[in-house]
Amino acid sequence: MRVLVLGGTGTIGSAVVRELLRSGHDVIALARSESAARKLTGAGALPIAGDISTPQRWLAALPPLGAIIQAAAAFGDDDQMTERRLLQGLLPFMSSASRTTRFIYTGGCWLFGPSRETITTEQTPFAPLPAFAWGVTHCRLVLDTPGIHPIVIHPAMVYEPSGGVFSRFHSDAIERDAVRVVDAEHVSWPLVHSADLATLYRLALERSDPRETYLGAAIDGLPVGRIARAFARRFGTRNRDPEVISAHAVAAELGEWARGYGLDQRQSGEKARRRLGWEPKHLDPESEVAAIV
Repeated sequence: MRVLVLGGTGTIGSAVVRELLRSGHDVIALARSESAARKLTGAGALPIAGDISTPQRWLAALPPLGAIIQAAAAFGDDDQMTERRLLQGLLPFMSSASRTTRFIYTGGCWLFGPSRETITTEQTPFAPLPAFAWGVTHCRLVLDTPGIHPIVIHPAMVYEPSGGVFSRFHSDAIERDAVRVVDAEHVSWPLVHSADLATLYRLALERSDPRETYLGAAIDGLPVGRIARAFARRFGTRNRDPEVISAHAVAAELGEWARGYGLDQRQSGEKARRRLGWEPKHLDPESEVAAIV
């Protein structure tokens, strides 16, 4: 299948590109810089020059497609308008295509509230982090668009041993006296390795019925204190106990979206396992951190 990947050089998108190519799909990816284009070419994908904020400039240049995967995110102040412009261009483009286009849209675990005494599933009502409340509207817009084959995936916290949501732990362990966590050590994050998440995207592309939603959580929840201590041990950080900072502090440093680091969540990927045959392989992040070279 010929697939266009948006965000193909990010943590999620680059893993998706690799997974699709390994599985024999023909991958085209949007590149907004020459360095991004070189990275995509090196991976085996065909780069198309463009930016998600101006879809009208590159949509007409696309060849016939079987699917589009939207995995781009900038975590900036204008994310809502950028995403809105993208969907205003993409959705009519796909609806008017001569063949039904599969469209995998990326939501996020922060569209759901704290888990408290339960584990979040696809049936749990949305309770979004305020900075991402617009994402709920966009997910519904995608699922309600006629003439396409829409699928929404809500990734858990996406990690690589020293990257993704672990990149801050990694840099703290090397550069500071203690690894910082937001709000409390017991705050739990649902987790998924980027490679496992990429497999989920491929399986959804190949097997999912239209208008389905999946939570991409390989690990229901892991306390952030355990992650922080794993990094402190691996890098010999002076203080092995994490430094607890407030959500207000991290929001002041990075933006309101960063309050999500303090959300105490547990989420289930059971539906993806049962419906799509998803079998995550990375289920011990602490051992992966210990093995960082």
